[in-house]
Amino acid sequence: MNERHNRILGILTRDNRTSVNELAQELSVSSVTIRQDLTLLEREGLLKRVHGGAVLRGADDITSRLGINYERKILIARKAADLIEDGETIFIESGSVNALLAKELAGRSSITIVTTNVFIARQLRKSKSAKVILMGGIYQTESESLVGALTKACIEAVNFGKAFVGIDGFSPETGLTSRDMMRAEIAAEIVRRARASYVLTDSSKFGRSELSTICPVESINCLITDDEIPPEHRSFLEAKGVEVIVV
Repeated sequence: MNERHNRILGILTRDNRTSVNELAQELSVSSVTIRQDLTLLEREGLLKRVHGGAVLRGADDITSRLGINYERKILIARKAADLIEDGETIFIESGSVNALLAKELAGRSSITIVTTNVFIARQLRKSKSAKVILMGGIYQTESESLVGALTKACIEAVNFGKAFVGIDGFSPETGLTSRDMMRAEIAAEIVRRARASYVLTDSSKFGRSELSTICPVESINCLITDDEIPPEHRSFLEAKGVEVIVV
């Protein structure tokens, strides 16, 4: 990824759809260069090529969401990776920022990563040093998450230190929320079992309230986000004893 790739993703986050000619003009490069960039970004799962340009997809799968606010998400993922030491056993739940965290950890040594998400497990398939433990359960085809009673039983059978979970929304009234009731239940179990729980989210999730509350805000230790977090939300979290790290 270079600066031009980041700008392309930023344009798509803003407009959702753009053309090769528009990108070439805005970025002052040739159409051939833009087409090469779009091919690379599609290969990375960050956008979808369409005739004459590219789009960001809005489905529930992680691949569709990786490119949205990419620059913010990668900074959050890198900050989270800095908090993980070699030799640790950690749990990575689900979400696009967590998928980028898994990519960041692929080259690290002696880390054991437990996850309930098949997409996240695949990010580590080329790693020769990290050990990956994938929980069982009911497979959700779009999100690639594993959920249900079997997943909870698997979580109860493993010990881990830090846990990294994703959210779909946060407001002071409803707390940390998820669009999916079954994933919310699994995320809550992960938080309950962890020695320290971290929420990774870009600031677009603040002020949104989704279907299911994951857990009380006081149950998490730290939230890592970007510098557009609303000040009143940061104050609320810190008043509840949550460390807020802004990148």
